[in-house]
Amino acid sequence: FRLYDTYGFPADLTNDIAREKELTIDEAGFEAAMAEQRKRAQQASQFDTDYNEQLKSDLVSEFTGYDSTIGTATVVELFKSGELVQKLNVGDEGIVVLDQTPFYAESGGQAGDVGLLETPAGNFVVKDTVKLNSAIAHKGIAKTTLKLGDVVEAKFDVDNRQSTKINHSATHLMHEALKRVLGDHVNQKGSLVTAERLRFDFSHFEAVTADEIKLVEKLVNEQIRANHSLETKLMNLDDAKAAGAMALFGEKYEEDVRVVSMGDFSLELCGGTHVSQTGDIGLFKIVSESGIASGVRRIEAVTAEHALQLTQDYSEQLIEIASLIKSEPNAICGRIQQLIEHNKATEKELDKLKQQLASNAGADLLSQVYEVNGVKVLSANLKGVEPKVLRTMVDDFKNQLGSVVVVLGLGQDNKVSLIAGVTKDLVSKVKAGELVNYIAQQVGGKGGGRPDMAQAGGNQPDNLEAALASVKPWLETKL
Repeated sequence: FRLYDTYGFPADLTNDIAREKELTIDEAGFEAAMAEQRKRAQQASQFDTDYNEQLKSDLVSEFTGYDSTIGTATVVELFKSGELVQKLNVGDEGIVVLDQTPFYAESGGQAGDVGLLETPAGNFVVKDTVKLNSAIAHKGIAKTTLKLGDVVEAKFDVDNRQSTKINHSATHLMHEALKRVLGDHVNQKGSLVTAERLRFDFSHFEAVTADEIKLVEKLVNEQIRANHSLETKLMNLDDAKAAGAMALFGEKYEEDVRVVSMGDFSLELCGGTHVSQTGDIGLFKIVSESGIASGVRRIEAVTAEHALQLTQDYSEQLIEIASLIKSEPNAICGRIQQLIEHNKATEKELDKLKQQLASNAGADLLSQVYEVNGVKVLSANLKGVEPKVLRTMVDDFKNQLGSVVVVLGLGQDNKVSLIAGVTKDLVSKVKAGELVNYIAQQVGGKGGGRPDMAQAGGNQPDNLEAALASVKPWLETKL
């Protein structure tokens, strides 16, 4: 568990290594440690009480939604604010448990169904469906009074379910594609499947490259175009594993499991809902890839009309960019490269001009040099120069004047940039860091550095002139 929790090393790989050494790992102990970690994480993040998270039910609901979209059912339990109740009144938020239902309860990463529980007097709007042990719970708002024993017509949102099914089936294809592209070490670490998108977390120890993402997309879309029929079978768990069906480490399976296959490409244990043919997915497009933990990556993707909309958006943006840079879409990369090179050349030329301006400004400043007890001092408030040239200007003044204390200030955009330079023959008496910090405190900042060169900043440019005027009396106490 420490390998997984602290170092991100997947438990299934630990299991593989142990097996090679003719050892086994304590799966029950690992799962117990995971449960404790989840409990601690939940407690740490639970600032507001969600009563529904604490609910339990001893009832069993029959799921009829693999083949049916509508079903007649009886209300067998009602909850409101975490308490069992006899009825829900109009406007009440609550939970309805039915003896049987076509609504799929959130499980295995697939989001729960939404829809309506209809009665002759009105309906209950289902916003989500979850499991309470073996009971299927419909979360939502009562638009009519609902009592224990009432008979309802349960109708889930068919379009929402279809979009979710499409994303769920695409997740299976992507899982297998990732294994084939990245290696057999890839295993699911989490997933979220909704009507709008899919999210898949998996074990992998480096970022997935653009070429690898392209290949995963290619494999998935090939299987979509092949239009495989999805087959589901109830099998004994051991027989299913022996047949090569993917099982998730740490998941609890019944003795008989549901196995979903898509041609000869994908074979997984899964209790979720799926499309009839892979062609129903239409199109698969990866949106992003990122790291979420040590050894765990995350891919987000879209399918069907969402994938089509994304590609259309990309195409429109490409055309707009091409128009802005006066190029054809198929020549945009070359044109952008030309603009980058031109911009670099322009920036170099601009830097030369800025340095020349700074040099000219420096020549003018030499007339402002004064002496404090025989030591040359230059203290100046600059205008129209870049902060990054201040160090070069100080070095130039030190080279030209030989023995000198230089202080330069620049106030612009509500910011102050300060720099102080002291030639080495004077650092025993004057420290550049002390001097620049003394000035910075007067302009709302602080700073420091080496005895011969130090920089600082501030946010009160209105005080800069007075702060620079204080340099002379300060130096008089040092020299």
